[in-house]
Amino acid sequence: MKFDKINNKGQAQLFDNKFLEFLTKGHPAIIWGMYIPILSYSIYYGFINFNYSLQLVLMLFFSAMAFWTLFEYFAHRYLFHWTTNHPKFQRVVYIFHGNHHHYPRDRQRLFMPPVPSIILASIIFTIQYLILGKYVFGFFPGFMLGYLLYASMHYLIHAIAPPFKFMKPLWRNHHLHHYKDEDLGFGVSNTFWDRIFGTMFDLGNIKEDKAKVKDLMFEKKK
Repeated sequence: MKFDKINNKGQAQLFDNKFLEFLTKGHPAIIWGMYIPILSYSIYYGFINFNYSLQLVLMLFFSAMAFWTLFEYFAHRYLFHWTTNHPKFQRVVYIFHGNHHHYPRDRQRLFMPPVPSIILASIIFTIQYLILGKYVFGFFPGFMLGYLLYASMHYLIHAIAPPFKFMKPLWRNHHLHHYKDEDLGFGVSNTFWDRIFGTMFDLGNIKEDKAKVKDLMFEKKK
């Protein structure tokens, strides 16, 4: 997904059809508002129908959040940056992630939009249900909360400077992924798996290009 020119204004047009194009956009508040009731009910359903204990819910929930971080790493590395010569697959990669590298200031496509999100979440829930059975009602909410936190962190990295000093490596790792090397820095919500799998930038020896970082940040609304 190497682009000769990074566009700092506007957004990619993914579909000619205006309705389909509309469905590719979303706002963080809408996605959070959509999922919190669903995930809360899932846990409630587990308590009522399968006599979940508090300890079991906590174990399933936080195990799923931890699993999300690994899923996030591999999805970003091998799916979102899939290299292929097939035009149709190239288009799929561009729709899912390439457009973000092409238009990094597009704030409407950092969260999976509502309709595609529900479809993918339903598929993920079904797969997890086939594997985990009744325990899915505790696992799925933790997994999806992991996604929501990841997407929110991604949004913040492009919106503001790191609010705390300890978060600066995470911000820099993602900025460098954009303008330095797309084959490194796949972690967005964390840098743990980049460190484990050797894809972490050597932040101590790479000087930050402030102009290029600025190009990645959302334009302030007037």
